[in-house]
Amino acid sequence: MLAACVASWLPQAVLAASIAIDVGHYLEKPGVISARGVTEFEYNLRLAQEISAALRHAGHRTLLIGDDGLAEDLGRRAPRAAGMDLFISIHHDSVQPRFLSVWEHEGETLNYSDKFAGYSLFVSRLNGHTDASLKCASAIGAALRGTGFTPSRYHAGPILVENRPFADEANGVHYFDNLAVLKTASIPALLFEAGVIVNRDEETRMRDPVVRQRIAIAITSAVGTCLERVK
Repeated sequence: MLAACVASWLPQAVLAASIAIDVGHYLEKPGVISARGVTEFEYNLRLAQEISAALRHAGHRTLLIGDDGLAEDLGRRAPRAAGMDLFISIHHDSVQPRFLSVWEHEGETLNYSDKFAGYSLFVSRLNGHTDASLKCASAIGAALRGTGFTPSRYHAGPILVENRPFADEANGVHYFDNLAVLKTASIPALLFEAGVIVNRDEETRMRDPVVRQRIAIAITSAVGTCLERVK
């Protein structure tokens, strides 16, 4: 079903790209803990696998990086994608500690914040292919918006250690120059925060296979478009 849906979105002329899909974080440091006590790494792995599958069904070649949970050196991840067309790092978002509250879930006291929601995309101006990276990030953001997703404005606000300037405000793309996986890439690269998993409602959405399929289809359609533009 997913293969048929994805393939129908892309013209045959652009079904030939190679895309590296990086699974954000790793087992020892698994990222944020969601509102229901699930590690970000678990969410990242599942979504990365589904995006990779959608891209392959559409005719692309993919490389999963960090899916074994052992890739601790972030600076070595992007170089593994040398020679490919695009590097996408998959993440799920949190918020600064001052916005967190606590609740009880299945006997555990956990942090949550329902104040922020939405996706974000990041590119680095220290990457040697900033323009191409931005084109793909903008295309993905536009495709996500077109299927009903909303960009978050959280990272653009004057918040401690945030305040990331917009590269493309309408489509939720920010500059984040010092992200290791982006600035060390020798190819166009972007980081995708799929949703805010400390937000209780958004976490529920990220757990929904239908929602993840919509994300995978949006990214697959956008990749074909943006890579056709930058080649």
